[in-house]
Amino acid sequence: MQNDSKSNTNSMSVSVLMINAQGIMISVGGQDFFLSYNRIPWMRDASIKDVLNVQMSGAEAVEWPALDVDLEIDSLRHPERYPLLIKRNPGEAVTA
Repeated sequence: MQNDSKSNTNSMSVSVLMINAQGIMISVGGQDFFLSYNRIPWMRDASIKDVLNVQMSGAEAVEWPALDVDLEIDSLRHPERYPLLIKRNPGEAVTA
């Protein structure tokens, strides 16, 4: 199953290539990325329908509207630059 979407601002497309117990593989503009549930735990229990409903959000991000999830393409290319942070209270951040 795939869901291809085109952005009005460019010719980039995004599609879901695979969903398995470890994560989700997507293709953005012909480049493939594996999104591990360790990095995106909020997607672990998402329905297949909601995961397949992915689209471009401008030229630099992908989004899952039903899940309220947006990821910058740069964070897919360079996840080491985007450590996961958990905020327990305003002003407090804990590295996950």
